[in-house]
Amino acid sequence: MNTSTPQQSPQKAVTGVQKMTPSEAFVETMVANGVTNIFGIMGSAFMDAMDIFAPAGIRLIPVVHEQGGAHMADGYARVSGRHGVVIGQNGPGISNCVTAIAAAYWAHSPVVMITPETGTMGMGLGGFQEANQLPMFQEFTKYQGHVNNPKRMAEYTARCFDRALSEIGPTQLNIPRDYFYGEIETEIPQPQRLDRGAGGEKSLNEAAELLATAKFPVILSGGGVVMADAVEECKALAERLGAPVVNSYLHNDSFPASHPLWAGPLGYQGSKAAMKLIAQADVVVALGSRLGPFGTLPQHGMDYWPKEAKIIQIDADNKMLGLVKKISVGICGDAKAAAVALLERLQDKKLASDATKEARAKTIADEKAAWEKELDEWTHEKDAYSLDMIEEAKKEGGKYLHPRQVLRELEKAMPKDVMVSTDIGNINSVANSYLRFEKPRSFFAPMSFGNCGYALPTIIGAKVAAPDRPAIAYAGDGAWGMSMVEIMTCVRHDIPVTAVVFHNRQWGAEKKNQVDFYNRRFVAGELDNQSFAEIAQAMGATGFVVDKLEDVGPTLKKAVDMQMNEGKTCVIEIMCTRELGDPFRRDALAKPVRFLDKYKDYV
Repeated sequence: MNTSTPQQSPQKAVTGVQKMTPSEAFVETMVANGVTNIFGIMGSAFMDAMDIFAPAGIRLIPVVHEQGGAHMADGYARVSGRHGVVIGQNGPGISNCVTAIAAAYWAHSPVVMITPETGTMGMGLGGFQEANQLPMFQEFTKYQGHVNNPKRMAEYTARCFDRALSEIGPTQLNIPRDYFYGEIETEIPQPQRLDRGAGGEKSLNEAAELLATAKFPVILSGGGVVMADAVEECKALAERLGAPVVNSYLHNDSFPASHPLWAGPLGYQGSKAAMKLIAQADVVVALGSRLGPFGTLPQHGMDYWPKEAKIIQIDADNKMLGLVKKISVGICGDAKAAAVALLERLQDKKLASDATKEARAKTIADEKAAWEKELDEWTHEKDAYSLDMIEEAKKEGGKYLHPRQVLRELEKAMPKDVMVSTDIGNINSVANSYLRFEKPRSFFAPMSFGNCGYALPTIIGAKVAAPDRPAIAYAGDGAWGMSMVEIMTCVRHDIPVTAVVFHNRQWGAEKKNQVDFYNRRFVAGELDNQSFAEIAQAMGATGFVVDKLEDVGPTLKKAVDMQMNEGKTCVIEIMCTRELGDPFRRDALAKPVRFLDKYKDYV
């Protein structure tokens, strides 16, 4: 491990009221919460505390950019189920984190954002790196703690860590930089962990009665199933009902893909099998899902959401119940406990669905087989623009690969126990049809915030949390340019990952809108890139260029082998055609209308 300070094993926090500095109170409270890794960039604002990280058993992992550090904290939290922690210099170091904290907010990640602030005697004077740091994160945090007196350092630190888990999302700990110094007497609080229940008896009973009468129940398994470690309980409930299980959007790891009842993800570029099956539902159990609007939009020409189905929504946040979809029963509870409670109520009850369980199993198998066959044959996009791009690739010697063929080969070569992060963008979105997992805490995406530059730093954080698991990031060439410098973090600090970069020389998702709505008038969508494999090598990683389909799978396997057995970070640059999948935001666009004469041709 490359580090400039001595690294010791995690320590136990001190107990009882004791004399200490506020820095010691801050660090000891993190120790009490099991913190062993912090992501960020060193700074004078918190140097007194940073000086004692190592003897407390805390490793500060220096990143290239603070946004990357916050994404790493997100990935760490999503894999481990523990806090992810990020810190930076006051002012610009802190403002750099806003985008990543917003992504963590929509992923419901327990990230603690530590924001040292300008000293109390300089606030309001326009001093160096001064900023009002609380409003920056107000929209994207579940709780904001501002240390208003050094004596309250341990209190506010503990509360931020408690709230991140109880509120299931990021919190901010804001500390004036002069409050790290001095002498206080304080006691380190013990962590307070919320014991979530299954929900109210009345709502559970109503849900059980509704499921007992259902003829075609479907379970929508959401992110709450992953966070509650409830996959086995979801399986047991699905098996009792004989219900197909669809994954909520970008939660492909919320149910094992090898299970006969698994149908695949809903939402953009999801599974047609999942969509056709949920369209038949008379009762939907949304287990651990907020039913976000983007995850249930029409797709593949299908408005699949069942209009007449009764919906049972189970979510740990009562504010999510019935927010997006009209529901019949709302259960505020833990996904795992609620699944157990429902199964207990249904275990010995005669169900209407029992009589059709065998026929339903055949329907599930047939729809899945039809979708797999379609994916096998769907080797490229068939719209006029994509066909032009295929012809263009042929003229250039056939060195560009069809994205769907590439994604299928990557799927086949995926190692067991893999973790995958995907960036935002056209090919990454199409990957939603191909990514399947056997265990939870395996798939990470920027969720509703949809920011570029997400995949690489997030998978780095995931690798820190689970060093024995293969870690792979997917990114398009546009998004890759925003975060590829974090390859240096991997090399500098021995955190090996594998990155797959889809090099198609364009901002594909937005370019598709210019194809469909703006008559191929391309503005600012083209990218002239250097070799990403060569750039990776310049940063100390290993780079591969792949321009033959038969090399896709073997190259991924070789890179993962180097990651796991040699500790090597690898970047696989895959040369792809410029064909494009379905438009990303069909719901938000319309054919242009022009009134001024000089724009009349632009319709």
